[in-house]
Amino acid sequence: MNARDLYTDLLIRILTNTIYEDPAMDPGSNQSFSKLNRDVGRDWPRVAHTMVGTRRLTNLRDLAQSCLDRRISGDFIETGAWRGGCCILIRGVLAANGDCIRKVYVADSFAGLPPPKPDLFAADAGDLHHTFPELAVSLDQVKANFERYGLLDDQVVFVEGWFERTLPKLKAGPFALIRLDGDMYESTIVALESLYEKLSVGGYVIVDDYGAVEGCRRAVEDYRARHSIASPMHAIDWTGVWWQKD
Repeated sequence: MNARDLYTDLLIRILTNTIYEDPAMDPGSNQSFSKLNRDVGRDWPRVAHTMVGTRRLTNLRDLAQSCLDRRISGDFIETGAWRGGCCILIRGVLAANGDCIRKVYVADSFAGLPPPKPDLFAADAGDLHHTFPELAVSLDQVKANFERYGLLDDQVVFVEGWFERTLPKLKAGPFALIRLDGDMYESTIVALESLYEKLSVGGYVIVDDYGAVEGCRRAVEDYRARHSIASPMHAIDWTGVWWQKD
């Protein structure tokens, strides 16, 4: 591998903490480290800066690099950042390519997930994500995580608040890549409605929870059907998918 790829590969190993192999903190379990689970993002790590797993991080790295190689216009955004791992990786890809122009938008409530609104989004009825305090990571903590990698600078833009309030009025774009990791129907549909039109032709959409959360899957399928999006979806692992905008 060249120096660029060695650097981003090392970032992936550190972000997933396959170096020191921290155990999972999954609610109701006492799991030791599992390389298989960490590879496909099936655990909630106690220390690692992402829970998406090695395969989804590698896919993110490859698609971000493709945007740069093919000169797809625009910045990068993730909606739902947790500890910041995916956005740290994107910022690392930019640094490894000497890109001093593009920005990485980190959109999150930094307070966990909202309670479901079943009267507005029926698919979220009974959703329990808001009951897990482990999903609430403060803005200061995420900034500190970027700082640990030497990647906190003015190319990183934090968008704090519930998506319904922040994303529709976000003055940003175009985007070369959008990564959706909001779990719920509401979080996913609001992100698509607010950001997809700003995605450059040839750019990428990555959806983290398509296979794991029924509400997320339904939001993606509803949006694609409503806007007659026929671009093929590609599976990354058991839950992550991506497609390229025609």
